[in-house]
Amino acid sequence: MNVWLKVLCVALIMYVVVFSFWHPMAPGGLEVSCTELHPGKNEFVFTGYRSHFKRNTSSLKAFITSDSSAKYCGELIEVLDDARARFSVTLPDTISSGNFNFFANNDEDGFLLVEPPIKSEQFVLMAGYNGGSCKVEVKNEDYKGFAFPFQPRIIETIRNLMFHVPLWFTMFALMFTSFYWSIRVLNSSGRNAGAAASAKTMHEFDVKAAMSASTGMFFCVMGLVTGSLWARFTWGDWWTNDPQLNGAMAVFLMYIAYFILRSSTADGEKKARLAAIFNIFSCVMMFVLLMVMPRFVGEGLHPGKSGNPAFSSYDLDSSLRTVFYPAVLGFILLGYWIFNINLRIRKLQIKNEENE
Repeated sequence: MNVWLKVLCVALIMYVVVFSFWHPMAPGGLEVSCTELHPGKNEFVFTGYRSHFKRNTSSLKAFITSDSSAKYCGELIEVLDDARARFSVTLPDTISSGNFNFFANNDEDGFLLVEPPIKSEQFVLMAGYNGGSCKVEVKNEDYKGFAFPFQPRIIETIRNLMFHVPLWFTMFALMFTSFYWSIRVLNSSGRNAGAAASAKTMHEFDVKAAMSASTGMFFCVMGLVTGSLWARFTWGDWWTNDPQLNGAMAVFLMYIAYFILRSSTADGEKKARLAAIFNIFSCVMMFVLLMVMPRFVGEGLHPGKSGNPAFSSYDLDSSLRTVFYPAVLGFILLGYWIFNINLRIRKLQIKNEENE
C-alpha cells in the first residue's frame, strides 16, 4: 500500500474521531410536562436540549398545534433556565384534531418540536376548525449554527453514525473484493486445469479472496458490535427483530461457513474452487439480505427500510456530511491496509510451510 494512502488513512481516521465527538449538537425539544389538555387555560413546562431560553428570553415563544392550520400561541410565565421554560395556553372548546404538537422558538435556536402522546379532554372535534388560533411570527425558523442535527430518538448517539455505517461500507468493499478474486479463481481453474502455472495462479487468487473475506469479517463483527450498542441506547435492547439486523447475522454465519468449508479439504485446487463458488453465493446473498430484503420484508427500524426515511436531508445534513464522507473513505482505506498486512502475513506463512 502506497505510503501516501497510509498517511491519508491515518489523517482521515484522526479527523473523524476528533470531529465526531467534538462537533456540537443542534438544539431540539425533549419533552413537555403536561399529560393532558382541556378547553381553557393549560400550563406546561417545555424542556429543550442545548437550547438558549435564558439568554433569549425576549424572543422566546411557544405554540401548540392540533393540525397544520390551527396554531395556539402560548404565554411565557417564566424561564427556569436555558433548557426549561413555563408557558400557559388557552384552547377553545372546538379543535380540528386531538393530536397536539408543541413548539418553542427563539431567535437563536429556531423551532424546537416535541410530539408527546397527550390526552385531549372535553374537546369537540371539527375537521378544519381553527377558531382562536393565532398568527405565528418568528425571526428564525431553523438553527443557524453549524451542528449535528437533533433527532429526538437518538440525540447524541447520532455520533455513532460516523463509525457504525462506515464499518459496513468497508465490509461491503472487502467482500466485493473477495467476490472478484473468487471469480478469478474459477476463471484460472477452467482455463488450464492441471497445469502448474494455472494452479499457482489459482492459489494466489484464492489466498487474496480468503484474506479479503477474513478482513471483511473483522469489520462485520465491529459493525455488529457498534450496531448493538446503538440499538441498546436508541431502541432499548441489544438486539431487536429487525430485518436488517437479522440479515447481518445471517451474512456473518454464511462467511463463518465459508471459512469452515476452506478447512474441510486438504486438496488445494478443490478447496479453492469450492470456496470460490460458496464465496460468490455468499456475496450475492449478502447484497440481497442487507440491501434488498429489508426494504420489502416486515417492519424495519433502520433508516430507508419499510418506509423509514433514508439518510438524506432528514438526518444527514451538511454538517454530518463533513465528517461522514471522510469516515467512509478513511475506514475503506483502513480495510485495504489491514487486508494488505494480512495478505503479506499469509504469504510468509505459506512460504515457511513450503520450506519446511
